[in-house]
Amino acid sequence: MKPSSLHNVYLRFKPLLLMVLAQLSYTFLYFITEASFNHGMNPHVYVTYRHIVAGIAMFPFAYFLERKIRPKLTLALFLEIFVLSLVGVTLTLNMYFASLRYTSPTFVASVVNTVAAVTFVIAVVLRLETLDLRNARGMAKVLGTLVSLAGVTIMTVYKGPAARNPGHPPIHIQRNNIIQEQWLKGSFLTIASSITWSAMYIMQAITLKRYPAQLSLTTWMCFLGAAQSAVFTVIVARKPADWRIGLNIDLWSTIYGGVVVSGLIVFIQLWCTDKRGPVFATMFNPISTILVAILAYFVFGEKLFLGSIVGAVVVIGGLYLLLWGKEGDHQEAQIKTKEQSDPKISQGEP
Repeated sequence: MKPSSLHNVYLRFKPLLLMVLAQLSYTFLYFITEASFNHGMNPHVYVTYRHIVAGIAMFPFAYFLERKIRPKLTLALFLEIFVLSLVGVTLTLNMYFASLRYTSPTFVASVVNTVAAVTFVIAVVLRLETLDLRNARGMAKVLGTLVSLAGVTIMTVYKGPAARNPGHPPIHIQRNNIIQEQWLKGSFLTIASSITWSAMYIMQAITLKRYPAQLSLTTWMCFLGAAQSAVFTVIVARKPADWRIGLNIDLWSTIYGGVVVSGLIVFIQLWCTDKRGPVFATMFNPISTILVAILAYFVFGEKLFLGSIVGAVVVIGGLYLLLWGKEGDHQEAQIKTKEQSDPKISQGEP
């Protein structure tokens, strides 16, 4: 095969390869943060430090790459970004990572797949999303949303028997025993974080229209979210020892979460969304769910409960139903954009 042909193949599959890489990175994030929390790292301190690191890592790229497109930051716009950071970083991630202490990486990774469904519900309520129940794609969006929410309900209220591990896991992470009360607490925190996460997507889309500088907006959200989270953490974690981290898993999880996930992976997702659309980026989420379940069971020796397995399958099925319905909207939007840019298309000319 000629070098030019190999290059064309690479360009064709580049978005797919990048999204798989993103999901692999998210998979590792679940385990490194769980290990850090079990080592004694406070989840709220982690969120604060992680976003300080992420903001510092992203600042030079945002400053130099978006100098020409970054609009003037007015007081009203700053307050809007402040609220967006409060919802998308402070509330979402503090609840999200706190829930990891009370449930399991498999559960948390599965519930993430409902973000698309919850976002769709919020968009319909706010009349930002059109819903036509007279066609198959409209019905698929409704059915996919209901199925996803049903899957979360199964995972929350029903644990069921644990699957027996056939051998001895090669890697062992010290875990606290999770009682049913903690499981319910963690479940509600995970669901609540999914709701605020979905609200963040809606708010971010609105803010980007007034501040069309994605890297700069993300950097602002990192710094503001870190400051907000620090204030909250000072209230709930008053021991100075909670803020100290050494050259151990706590430091590496913070650097990894800040530089790789909040920095590099966010940039990859923004690039893929720009090139292939939001539906393309969302459809890869189940990869992380499946990888987390496999690694948790066979490598780290985590107990997999029947309720989590059944619920995860139902949630993923609902997600793809919803995405199939939304893919039609994305294709229609692309056709309208082409018609507006080329009058010949709208006139039916070849």
